[in-house]
Amino acid sequence: MAIRINNINLSIEEDLNILENKICKKLNISKEHINKLNIIKKSIDARKKNDIKFNYCVDIICDEEEKILSKIHDKDVKVEEIKEVELIKNGTQELKFRPVVVGFGPAGIFAALILARQGYKPIVYERGENVDDRTQTVEKFWNDGQLNLESNVQFGEGGAGTFSDGKLATRIKDHRCTFVLDEFIKAGAPKEIKYESKAHVGTDLLKGVVKNIREEIKSLGGEVNFKSKLEKIVYEEGKLKSIIVNKEEIQCMALVLAIGHSSRDTYEMLHKEKVSMEAKAFAIGVRIEHPQELINISQYGDNHKHPKLHAADYRLTYQSDRLKRGVYSFCMCPGGVVVAAASEKGRLVSNGMSYHARDLENANSALVVTVSPEDFEGDSPLRGMEFQRYYENLAFKLGGGNYKAPVQLVGDFMKDRPSTKLGKVTPSYTAGYEFKELKNCLPKYVIEALKEGIENFDKKIKGYAREDAVLTGIESRTSAPVRIHRDKTLESINVCGLYPTGEGAGFAGGIISAAVDGIKVAEHIIEKFHL
Repeated sequence: MAIRINNINLSIEEDLNILENKICKKLNISKEHINKLNIIKKSIDARKKNDIKFNYCVDIICDEEEKILSKIHDKDVKVEEIKEVELIKNGTQELKFRPVVVGFGPAGIFAALILARQGYKPIVYERGENVDDRTQTVEKFWNDGQLNLESNVQFGEGGAGTFSDGKLATRIKDHRCTFVLDEFIKAGAPKEIKYESKAHVGTDLLKGVVKNIREEIKSLGGEVNFKSKLEKIVYEEGKLKSIIVNKEEIQCMALVLAIGHSSRDTYEMLHKEKVSMEAKAFAIGVRIEHPQELINISQYGDNHKHPKLHAADYRLTYQSDRLKRGVYSFCMCPGGVVVAAASEKGRLVSNGMSYHARDLENANSALVVTVSPEDFEGDSPLRGMEFQRYYENLAFKLGGGNYKAPVQLVGDFMKDRPSTKLGKVTPSYTAGYEFKELKNCLPKYVIEALKEGIENFDKKIKGYAREDAVLTGIESRTSAPVRIHRDKTLESINVCGLYPTGEGAGFAGGIISAAVDGIKVAEHIIEKFHL
Protein backbone atom coordinates (compact mmCIF):
# COMPACT_ATOMS: atom_id res chain seq x y z
CA MET A 1 0.00 0.00 0.00
CA ALA A 2 1.13 3.56 -0.75
CA ILE A 3 -0.27 6.99 -0.09
CA ARG A 4 -0.99 8.86 -3.31
CA ILE A 5 -1.01 12.65 -3.17
CA ASN A 6 -2.28 14.70 -6.11
CA ASN A 7 -1.95 18.38 -6.92
CA ILE A 8 1.20 19.39 -5.12
CA ASN A 9 2.35 22.60 -6.77
CA LEU A 10 5.80 24.17 -7.00
CA SER A 11 6.39 27.53 -8.59
CA ILE A 12 9.00 27.66 -11.34
CA GLU A 13 11.30 29.40 -8.84
CA GLU A 14 11.01 26.69 -6.17
CA ASP A 15 13.56 23.90 -5.95
CA LEU A 16 12.46 20.27 -6.24
CA ASN A 17 13.79 19.64 -2.72
CA ILE A 18 10.82 21.63 -1.40
CA LEU A 19 8.48 18.93 -2.71
CA GLU A 20 9.16 16.67 0.27
CA ASN A 21 8.52 19.55 2.67
CA LYS A 22 5.12 20.19 1.07
CA ILE A 23 4.21 16.50 1.32
CA CYS A 24 5.10 16.45 5.02
CA LYS A 25 3.07 19.57 5.64
CA LYS A 26 0.06 18.16 3.79
CA LEU A 27 0.20 14.88 5.77
CA ASN A 28 1.34 16.51 9.03
CA ILE A 29 4.35 14.20 9.33
CA SER A 30 8.12 14.59 9.52
CA LYS A 31 10.56 13.53 6.79
CA GLU A 32 11.69 10.61 8.95
CA HIS A 33 8.30 8.94 8.37
CA ILE A 34 8.87 8.69 4.61
CA ASN A 35 10.61 5.50 3.51
CA LYS A 36 10.17 5.96 -0.22
CA LEU A 37 8.93 8.73 -2.50
CA ASN A 38 8.07 8.23 -6.17
CA ILE A 39 7.03 10.99 -8.55
CA ILE A 40 4.13 9.54 -10.55
CA LYS A 41 3.39 12.50 -12.78
CA LYS A 42 4.75 15.97 -13.42
CA SER A 43 2.96 18.52 -15.59
CA ILE A 44 3.10 22.24 -16.23
CA ASP A 45 0.17 24.43 -15.23
CA ALA A 46 0.54 27.48 -17.46
CA ARG A 47 -3.03 28.74 -17.33
CA LYS A 48 -1.77 31.85 -15.53
CA LYS A 49 1.20 33.01 -17.55
CA ASN A 50 2.50 35.18 -14.70
CA ASP A 51 2.25 32.33 -12.20
CA ILE A 52 3.38 29.13 -13.92
CA LYS A 53 3.52 26.08 -11.69
CA PHE A 54 4.76 22.50 -11.82
CA ASN A 55 2.02 20.15 -10.69
CA TYR A 56 3.04 16.83 -9.11
CA CYS A 57 1.37 13.56 -8.28
CA VAL A 58 3.45 11.41 -5.90
CA ASP A 59 3.30 8.11 -4.09
CA ILE A 60 4.93 7.67 -0.71
CA ILE A 61 5.51 4.59 1.39
CA CYS A 62 5.89 5.42 5.04
CA ASP A 63 5.51 4.16 8.58
CA GLU A 64 2.00 3.98 10.05
CA GLU A 65 0.23 4.71 6.79
CA GLU A 66 -3.23 3.84 8.08
CA LYS A 67 -2.78 6.04 11.14
CA ILE A 68 -1.67 8.97 8.97
CA LEU A 69 -4.58 8.55 6.58
CA SER A 70 -7.12 8.37 9.41
CA LYS A 71 -6.30 11.98 10.30
CA ILE A 72 -6.40 13.33 6.74
CA HIS A 73 -9.59 14.54 5.08
CA ASP A 74 -8.36 15.72 1.71
CA LYS A 75 -9.66 14.60 -1.69
CA ASP A 76 -6.10 14.83 -3.05
CA VAL A 77 -4.85 12.17 -0.61
CA LYS A 78 -5.86 8.54 -1.02
CA VAL A 79 -4.70 4.95 -0.66
CA GLU A 80 -3.00 3.48 -3.69
CA GLU A 81 -2.92 -0.30 -3.70
CA ILE A 82 0.28 -1.77 -5.13
CA LYS A 83 -0.91 -4.43 -7.54
CA GLU A 84 1.16 -7.51 -8.18
CA VAL A 85 1.42 -8.33 -11.87
CA GLU A 86 0.22 -11.87 -12.48
CA LEU A 87 2.76 -14.33 -13.81
CA ILE A 88 2.09 -15.66 -17.30
CA LYS A 89 1.32 -19.38 -17.31
CA ASN A 90 2.62 -21.48 -20.15
CA GLY A 91 0.07 -23.07 -22.44
CA THR A 92 -0.59 -26.71 -23.21
CA GLN A 93 0.03 -26.87 -26.96
CA GLU A 94 3.50 -27.87 -28.05
CA LEU A 95 5.41 -25.18 -29.95
CA LYS A 96 7.51 -27.23 -32.35
CA PHE A 97 9.38 -24.27 -33.84
CA ARG A 98 10.75 -21.10 -32.29
CA PRO A 99 8.29 -18.18 -32.48
CA VAL A 100 9.02 -15.66 -35.21
CA VAL A 101 8.71 -11.88 -34.97
CA VAL A 102 8.57 -9.93 -38.22
CA GLY A 103 9.37 -6.25 -37.75
CA PHE A 104 11.57 -4.65 -35.10
CA GLY A 105 9.68 -1.49 -34.22
CA PRO A 106 8.11 -1.02 -30.76
CA ALA A 107 5.56 -3.85 -31.12
CA GLY A 108 8.12 -6.32 -32.45
CA ILE A 109 10.83 -5.30 -29.99
CA PHE A 110 8.63 -5.80 -26.93
CA ALA A 111 7.02 -8.97 -28.23
CA ALA A 112 10.50 -10.41 -28.75
CA LEU A 113 11.69 -9.19 -25.34
CA ILE A 114 8.83 -10.86 -23.48
CA LEU A 115 9.21 -14.09 -25.43
CA ALA A 116 12.96 -14.10 -24.81
CA ARG A 117 12.56 -13.58 -21.07
CA GLN A 118 10.18 -16.49 -20.92
CA GLY A 119 12.71 -18.75 -22.62
CA TYR A 120 11.06 -18.95 -26.06
CA LYS A 121 14.17 -17.73 -27.95
CA PRO A 122 12.33 -15.80 -30.68
CA ILE A 123 13.72 -15.30 -34.17
CA VAL A 124 13.33 -11.70 -35.39
CA TYR A 125 13.33 -10.73 -39.06
CA GLU A 126 13.59 -7.02 -39.88
CA ARG A 127 13.64 -5.90 -43.51
CA GLY A 128 15.72 -2.80 -42.76
CA GLU A 129 19.20 -2.31 -41.33
CA ASN A 130 20.43 -2.10 -37.76
CA VAL A 131 20.00 1.37 -36.33
CA ASP A 132 23.59 2.54 -36.95
CA ASP A 133 23.71 1.48 -40.60
CA ARG A 134 20.15 2.69 -41.04
CA THR A 135 21.10 6.15 -39.77
CA GLN A 136 23.84 6.45 -42.39
CA THR A 137 21.43 5.25 -45.10
CA VAL A 138 18.78 7.77 -44.08
CA GLU A 139 21.26 10.64 -43.96
CA LYS A 140 22.47 9.71 -47.45
CA PHE A 141 18.89 9.86 -48.69
CA TRP A 142 18.40 13.28 -47.13
CA ASN A 143 21.60 14.54 -48.72
CA ASP A 144 21.38 13.15 -52.26
CA GLY A 145 17.89 11.74 -52.76
CA GLN A 146 19.07 8.12 -53.11
CA LEU A 147 16.22 6.14 -51.49
CA ASN A 148 16.83 2.66 -50.09
CA LEU A 149 13.48 0.89 -50.43
CA GLU A 150 14.22 -1.58 -47.62
CA SER A 151 15.95 0.66 -45.06
CA ASN A 152 14.70 4.21 -44.60
CA VAL A 153 12.75 6.43 -42.20
CA GLN A 154 9.93 3.87 -42.17
CA PHE A 155 11.85 0.57 -42.17
CA GLY A 156 14.68 -0.63 -39.97
CA GLU A 157 15.60 -1.24 -36.35
CA GLY A 158 13.37 0.78 -34.02
CA GLY A 159 10.61 1.35 -36.57
CA ALA A 160 9.33 4.69 -37.85
CA GLY A 161 9.49 6.19 -34.34
CA THR A 162 13.29 6.08 -34.41
CA PHE A 163 13.26 9.10 -36.74
CA SER A 164 10.57 11.12 -35.02
CA ASP A 165 10.65 12.48 -31.50
CA GLY A 166 10.45 9.35 -29.39
CA LYS A 167 7.14 10.57 -27.95
CA LEU A 168 5.90 8.41 -25.11
CA ALA A 169 2.50 9.94 -24.43
CA THR A 170 -0.49 7.60 -24.73
CA ARG A 171 -4.17 7.64 -23.87
CA ILE A 172 -4.42 3.95 -23.12
CA LYS A 173 -4.73 2.83 -19.50
CA ASP A 174 -2.75 -0.37 -19.07
CA HIS A 175 -0.26 -1.50 -16.43
CA ARG A 176 2.05 -2.55 -19.26
CA CYS A 177 2.69 1.14 -20.06
CA THR A 178 4.71 1.43 -16.85
CA PHE A 179 6.64 -1.72 -17.76
CA VAL A 180 7.54 -0.25 -21.17
CA LEU A 181 8.81 2.97 -19.59
CA ASP A 182 10.83 1.03 -17.02
CA GLU A 183 12.46 -1.00 -19.79
CA PHE A 184 13.32 2.14 -21.73
CA ILE A 185 14.96 3.60 -18.63
CA LYS A 186 16.91 0.37 -18.01
CA ALA A 187 18.11 0.59 -21.59
CA GLY A 188 19.37 4.16 -21.22
CA ALA A 189 16.42 6.54 -21.55
CA PRO A 190 16.22 9.47 -19.09
CA LYS A 191 14.47 8.66 -15.79
CA GLU A 192 12.06 11.56 -16.14
CA ILE A 193 10.16 9.77 -18.92
CA LYS A 194 8.49 7.82 -16.11
CA TYR A 195 6.59 10.87 -14.87
CA GLU A 196 6.79 13.73 -17.38
CA SER A 197 3.26 14.30 -18.69
CA LYS A 198 4.53 14.72 -22.26
CA ALA A 199 7.58 12.52 -22.08
CA HIS A 200 9.88 11.98 -25.02
CA VAL A 201 13.25 10.33 -25.56
CA GLY A 202 14.43 12.07 -28.71
CA THR A 203 15.77 10.49 -31.88
CA ASP A 204 19.40 10.70 -30.75
CA LEU A 205 18.89 8.84 -27.45
CA LEU A 206 16.27 6.40 -28.76
CA LYS A 207 18.83 4.75 -31.03
CA GLY A 208 20.95 3.65 -28.09
CA VAL A 209 17.90 2.44 -26.16
CA VAL A 210 16.81 0.24 -29.06
CA LYS A 211 20.29 -1.29 -29.42
CA ASN A 212 20.48 -2.14 -25.72
CA ILE A 213 17.13 -3.95 -25.78
CA ARG A 214 18.23 -5.84 -28.89
CA GLU A 215 21.36 -7.03 -27.08
CA GLU A 216 19.30 -8.30 -24.14
CA ILE A 217 17.06 -10.30 -26.50
CA LYS A 218 20.17 -11.86 -28.04
CA SER A 219 21.72 -12.60 -24.64
CA LEU A 220 18.60 -14.60 -23.75
CA GLY A 221 18.89 -16.79 -26.81
CA GLY A 222 16.89 -14.69 -29.23
CA GLU A 223 18.06 -14.08 -32.76
CA VAL A 224 17.77 -10.72 -34.56
CA ASN A 225 18.25 -10.68 -38.34
CA PHE A 226 18.42 -7.48 -40.38
CA LYS A 227 17.98 -7.09 -44.15
CA SER A 228 15.51 -9.96 -43.85
CA LYS A 229 12.22 -9.43 -45.62
CA LEU A 230 9.03 -11.44 -45.20
CA GLU A 231 7.95 -12.41 -48.71
CA LYS A 232 5.13 -14.88 -48.14
CA ILE A 233 3.15 -16.76 -45.52
CA VAL A 234 2.04 -20.35 -46.10
CA TYR A 235 -0.98 -21.82 -44.34
CA GLU A 236 -3.22 -24.86 -44.79
CA GLU A 237 -6.76 -25.37 -43.49
CA GLY A 238 -6.54 -22.11 -41.60
CA LYS A 239 -3.27 -22.94 -39.79
CA LEU A 240 0.08 -21.25 -40.33
CA LYS A 241 2.69 -23.68 -41.65
CA SER A 242 5.69 -21.63 -42.75
CA ILE A 243 6.96 -18.28 -43.96
CA ILE A 244 9.36 -17.30 -46.71
CA VAL A 245 12.08 -14.79 -45.83
CA ASN A 246 14.71 -13.80 -48.40
CA LYS A 247 13.53 -16.75 -50.55
CA GLU A 248 14.12 -19.23 -47.70
CA GLU A 249 11.18 -21.23 -46.31
CA ILE A 250 11.07 -21.35 -42.50
CA GLN A 251 8.71 -23.60 -40.52
CA CYS A 252 6.54 -21.51 -38.23
CA MET A 253 3.58 -22.07 -35.90
CA ALA A 254 3.52 -18.65 -34.20
CA LEU A 255 4.24 -15.48 -36.16
CA VAL A 256 4.14 -12.01 -34.58
CA LEU A 257 3.38 -9.69 -37.50
CA ALA A 258 4.69 -6.27 -36.43
CA ILE A 259 5.23 -4.74 -39.86
CA GLY A 260 4.54 -1.03 -39.20
CA HIS A 261 2.12 1.24 -41.03
CA SER A 262 4.13 1.59 -44.25
CA SER A 263 4.81 -2.02 -45.31
CA ARG A 264 2.63 -1.75 -48.37
CA ASP A 265 4.17 -4.66 -50.24
CA THR A 266 3.52 -6.84 -47.18
CA TYR A 267 -0.11 -5.69 -47.09
CA GLU A 268 -0.37 -6.66 -50.76
CA MET A 269 1.10 -10.09 -50.08
CA LEU A 270 -1.27 -10.69 -47.14
CA HIS A 271 -4.25 -9.61 -49.23
CA LYS A 272 -3.16 -11.92 -52.04
CA GLU A 273 -2.98 -14.77 -49.51
CA LYS A 274 -6.54 -13.85 -48.40
CA VAL A 275 -5.68 -12.79 -44.84
CA SER A 276 -8.79 -11.02 -43.56
CA MET A 277 -8.46 -7.24 -43.35
CA GLU A 278 -10.34 -4.01 -44.00
CA ALA A 279 -9.67 -0.41 -44.99
CA LYS A 280 -9.68 2.03 -42.07
CA ALA A 281 -9.75 5.76 -41.50
CA PHE A 282 -6.60 7.85 -41.08
CA ALA A 283 -5.63 11.48 -41.73
CA ILE A 284 -3.73 13.38 -44.40
CA GLY A 285 -2.38 16.91 -44.69
CA VAL A 286 0.86 18.87 -44.30
CA ARG A 287 3.58 19.79 -41.80
CA ILE A 288 3.42 23.34 -40.44
CA GLU A 289 6.44 25.23 -39.10
CA HIS A 290 6.59 28.25 -36.79
CA PRO A 291 9.40 29.83 -34.83
CA GLN A 292 9.70 27.83 -31.61
CA GLU A 293 9.78 31.14 -29.72
CA LEU A 294 6.24 31.94 -30.93
CA ILE A 295 4.96 28.69 -29.39
CA ASN A 296 6.94 29.31 -26.20
CA ILE A 297 5.49 32.80 -25.79
CA SER A 298 1.98 31.52 -26.48
CA GLN A 299 2.27 28.86 -23.78
CA TYR A 300 4.45 30.59 -21.19
CA GLY A 301 4.08 34.36 -21.74
CA ASP A 302 6.83 36.50 -20.21
CA ASN A 303 8.34 33.40 -18.60
CA HIS A 304 9.08 31.80 -21.98
CA LYS A 305 12.87 32.07 -21.50
CA HIS A 306 12.89 30.62 -17.99
CA PRO A 307 15.59 27.89 -17.80
CA LYS A 308 13.20 25.40 -16.17
CA LEU A 309 10.73 25.62 -19.04
CA HIS A 310 11.66 23.52 -22.03
CA ALA A 311 10.47 24.04 -25.60
CA ALA A 312 6.67 24.27 -25.52
CA ASP A 313 4.38 22.07 -27.56
CA TYR A 314 0.70 22.19 -28.46
CA ARG A 315 -2.20 19.96 -29.33
CA LEU A 316 -5.03 21.49 -31.35
CA THR A 317 -8.30 20.09 -32.68
CA TYR A 318 -11.14 21.53 -34.74
CA GLN A 319 -14.31 20.05 -36.19
CA SER A 320 -15.61 21.47 -39.46
CA ASP A 321 -19.39 21.35 -39.36
CA ARG A 322 -19.55 22.36 -43.01
CA LEU A 323 -17.20 19.64 -44.23
CA LYS A 324 -18.00 17.07 -41.51
CA ARG A 325 -14.31 16.50 -40.94
CA GLY A 326 -11.86 16.79 -38.07
CA VAL A 327 -8.69 18.87 -38.35
CA TYR A 328 -5.96 18.37 -35.80
CA SER A 329 -2.28 18.74 -35.00
CA PHE A 330 -0.35 15.49 -34.77
CA CYS A 331 3.18 14.41 -33.85
CA MET A 332 4.14 17.93 -32.77
CA CYS A 333 7.94 18.30 -32.64
CA PRO A 334 9.19 21.24 -30.55
CA GLY A 335 12.58 22.54 -31.61
CA GLY A 336 12.77 19.98 -34.40
CA VAL A 337 12.95 19.50 -38.15
CA VAL A 338 10.71 18.27 -40.96
CA VAL A 339 12.22 15.18 -42.55
CA ALA A 340 11.90 13.34 -45.84
CA ALA A 341 10.20 10.04 -44.94
CA ALA A 342 9.48 8.28 -48.24
CA SER A 343 9.60 4.50 -48.51
CA GLU A 344 8.54 4.05 -52.16
CA LYS A 345 10.05 5.41 -55.36
CA GLY A 346 8.30 8.39 -56.85
CA ARG A 347 6.23 9.10 -53.74
CA LEU A 348 6.89 11.92 -51.31
CA VAL A 349 6.23 11.80 -47.57
CA SER A 350 7.14 14.27 -44.83
CA ASN A 351 7.39 13.68 -41.10
CA GLY A 352 8.65 15.51 -38.01
CA MET A 353 11.67 14.77 -35.83
CA SER A 354 13.24 16.20 -32.66
CA TYR A 355 16.41 15.40 -30.80
CA HIS A 356 16.28 15.06 -27.03
CA ALA A 357 17.31 18.69 -26.42
CA ARG A 358 14.54 20.06 -28.67
CA ASP A 359 16.66 23.16 -29.10
CA LEU A 360 16.41 23.97 -32.82
CA GLU A 361 14.84 27.14 -34.18
CA ASN A 362 11.53 25.82 -35.54
CA ALA A 363 8.54 24.07 -34.08
CA ASN A 364 6.79 21.73 -36.49
CA SER A 365 3.66 19.63 -36.41
CA ALA A 366 1.52 17.63 -38.72
CA LEU A 367 -1.67 19.51 -39.58
CA VAL A 368 -4.04 16.88 -40.88
CA VAL A 369 -7.64 16.18 -41.88
CA THR A 370 -9.55 12.96 -41.28
CA VAL A 371 -10.33 10.73 -44.24
CA SER A 372 -12.35 7.51 -44.17
CA PRO A 373 -12.98 4.49 -46.42
CA GLU A 374 -15.92 6.38 -47.96
CA ASP A 375 -13.35 8.77 -49.47
CA PHE A 376 -11.41 5.98 -51.19
CA GLU A 377 -12.24 4.56 -54.62
CA GLY A 378 -13.22 0.93 -55.02
CA ASP A 379 -13.96 -1.73 -52.44
CA SER A 380 -10.54 -3.32 -51.85
CA PRO A 381 -9.31 -3.38 -48.25
CA LEU A 382 -6.16 -1.73 -49.65
CA ARG A 383 -7.99 1.24 -51.15
CA GLY A 384 -6.81 3.60 -48.39
CA MET A 385 -3.23 2.63 -49.19
CA GLU A 386 -3.81 3.44 -52.87
CA PHE A 387 -5.33 6.77 -51.81
CA GLN A 388 -2.08 7.55 -49.96
CA ARG A 389 0.00 6.50 -52.95
CA TYR A 390 -1.95 8.72 -55.34
CA TYR A 391 -1.41 11.91 -53.36
CA GLU A 392 2.19 11.06 -52.45
CA ASN A 393 2.89 10.70 -56.17
CA LEU A 394 1.31 14.10 -56.89
CA ALA A 395 3.47 15.65 -54.15
CA PHE A 396 6.61 14.01 -55.57
CA LYS A 397 5.92 15.40 -59.05
CA LEU A 398 4.97 18.81 -57.66
CA GLY A 399 8.28 19.05 -55.80
CA GLY A 400 10.11 18.45 -59.05
CA GLY A 401 11.40 14.96 -58.33
CA ASN A 402 14.36 13.78 -56.26
CA TYR A 403 12.16 13.99 -53.14
CA LYS A 404 12.19 17.76 -52.80
CA ALA A 405 9.03 18.87 -51.01
CA PRO A 406 6.42 21.36 -52.23
CA VAL A 407 6.33 24.31 -49.81
CA GLN A 408 3.92 27.23 -49.42
CA LEU A 409 3.69 30.03 -46.87
CA VAL A 410 0.51 30.12 -44.79
CA GLY A 411 -0.44 33.61 -45.99
CA ASP A 412 -0.22 32.52 -49.62
CA PHE A 413 -1.98 29.22 -48.92
CA MET A 414 -4.93 31.03 -47.34
CA LYS A 415 -5.18 33.36 -50.37
CA ASP A 416 -4.66 30.71 -53.08
CA ARG A 417 -1.48 32.15 -54.53
CA PRO A 418 1.99 30.67 -55.01
CA SER A 419 4.79 31.70 -52.68
CA THR A 420 7.82 33.42 -54.17
CA LYS A 421 10.05 34.13 -51.16
CA LEU A 422 10.46 33.23 -47.51
CA GLY A 423 9.78 35.40 -44.51
CA LYS A 424 11.44 34.81 -41.14
CA VAL A 425 10.66 31.08 -41.06
CA THR A 426 13.05 28.89 -43.02
CA PRO A 427 11.79 25.43 -44.06
CA SER A 428 13.76 22.69 -42.33
CA TYR A 429 12.74 19.82 -44.64
CA THR A 430 15.86 17.70 -44.97
CA ALA A 431 15.85 16.96 -48.72
CA GLY A 432 15.23 20.47 -50.08
CA TYR A 433 12.06 22.22 -51.25
CA GLU A 434 10.33 24.06 -54.07
CA PHE A 435 7.68 26.80 -53.84
CA LYS A 436 4.44 25.24 -55.08
CA GLU A 437 0.71 25.47 -54.41
CA LEU A 438 -0.27 22.64 -52.10
CA LYS A 439 -3.80 22.49 -53.49
CA ASN A 440 -2.23 20.59 -56.39
CA CYS A 441 -1.25 17.58 -54.25
CA LEU A 442 -4.15 17.22 -51.80
CA PRO A 443 -7.91 16.69 -52.13
CA LYS A 444 -9.97 19.88 -52.35
CA TYR A 445 -11.88 19.05 -49.16
CA VAL A 446 -8.58 18.62 -47.28
CA ILE A 447 -7.40 22.05 -48.46
CA GLU A 448 -10.67 23.66 -47.39
CA ALA A 449 -10.59 21.94 -44.01
CA LEU A 450 -6.98 22.99 -43.43
CA LYS A 451 -7.88 26.63 -44.09
CA GLU A 452 -10.73 26.46 -41.58
CA GLY A 453 -8.46 24.76 -39.06
CA ILE A 454 -5.69 27.36 -39.42
CA GLU A 455 -8.19 30.19 -38.85
CA ASN A 456 -9.52 28.45 -35.74
CA PHE A 457 -6.08 27.60 -34.34
CA ASP A 458 -4.97 31.23 -34.74
CA LYS A 459 -7.59 32.10 -32.11
CA LYS A 460 -5.96 29.63 -29.72
CA ILE A 461 -2.31 30.40 -30.49
CA LYS A 462 -1.77 34.02 -31.52
CA GLY A 463 0.33 34.01 -34.66
CA TYR A 464 -0.49 30.46 -35.74
CA ALA A 465 -1.78 31.86 -39.05
CA ARG A 466 1.15 34.27 -39.48
CA GLU A 467 1.88 35.01 -43.11
CA ASP A 468 5.36 33.48 -43.16
CA ALA A 469 4.67 30.21 -41.33
CA VAL A 470 5.67 27.34 -43.62
CA LEU A 471 3.52 24.49 -44.90
CA THR A 472 5.33 21.45 -46.31
CA GLY A 473 3.61 18.69 -48.25
CA ILE A 474 2.59 16.04 -47.58
CA GLU A 475 1.93 14.21 -44.32
CA SER A 476 0.20 10.94 -45.19
CA ARG A 477 1.42 8.29 -42.74
CA THR A 478 -0.45 9.30 -39.60
CA SER A 479 -1.62 5.72 -39.06
CA ALA A 480 -2.14 2.48 -40.94
CA PRO A 481 -4.67 2.55 -43.81
CA VAL A 482 -5.52 -1.08 -43.00
CA ARG A 483 -6.77 -3.10 -40.04
CA ILE A 484 -5.94 -6.81 -40.05
CA HIS A 485 -8.79 -8.66 -38.38
CA ARG A 486 -8.01 -10.63 -35.24
CA ASP A 487 -10.03 -12.40 -32.55
CA LYS A 488 -9.94 -12.32 -28.73
CA THR A 489 -6.77 -14.45 -28.75
CA LEU A 490 -5.17 -11.71 -30.89
CA GLU A 491 -4.75 -14.17 -33.77
CA SER A 492 -5.87 -13.52 -37.32
CA ILE A 493 -9.50 -14.56 -37.63
CA ASN A 494 -8.71 -16.84 -40.55
CA VAL A 495 -5.05 -17.84 -40.07
CA CYS A 496 -4.40 -19.60 -36.77
CA GLY A 497 -0.87 -18.81 -35.55
CA LEU A 498 -0.68 -15.40 -37.23
CA TYR A 499 -0.65 -12.56 -34.67
CA PRO A 500 -1.04 -9.09 -36.28
CA THR A 501 0.12 -6.41 -33.86
CA GLY A 502 1.00 -2.77 -33.41
CA GLU A 503 0.47 0.18 -35.72
CA GLY A 504 0.83 -1.83 -38.90
CA ALA A 505 -2.05 -4.09 -37.93
CA GLY A 506 -4.23 -1.08 -37.11
CA PHE A 507 -4.28 -1.64 -33.34
CA ALA A 508 -1.97 1.07 -32.00
CA GLY A 509 -1.05 4.70 -32.48
CA GLY A 510 2.37 5.51 -31.09
CA ILE A 511 5.42 3.99 -29.44
CA ILE A 512 3.83 3.06 -26.10
CA SER A 513 0.55 1.67 -27.42
CA ALA A 514 2.40 -0.35 -30.07
CA ALA A 515 4.81 -1.74 -27.48
CA VAL A 516 1.91 -2.67 -25.19
CA ASP A 517 0.12 -4.41 -28.06
CA GLY A 518 3.28 -6.38 -28.82
CA ILE A 519 3.50 -7.45 -25.17
CA LYS A 520 -0.11 -8.63 -25.21
CA VAL A 521 0.50 -10.72 -28.30
CA ALA A 522 3.58 -12.31 -26.72
CA GLU A 523 1.55 -13.13 -23.60
CA HIS A 524 -1.10 -14.86 -25.69
CA ILE A 525 1.54 -16.95 -27.44
CA ILE A 526 3.04 -17.97 -24.09
CA GLU A 527 -0.41 -18.78 -22.68
CA LYS A 528 -1.18 -20.97 -25.69
CA PHE A 529 2.11 -22.81 -26.25
CA HIS A 530 4.78 -24.52 -24.21
CA LEU A 531 8.28 -25.15 -25.49
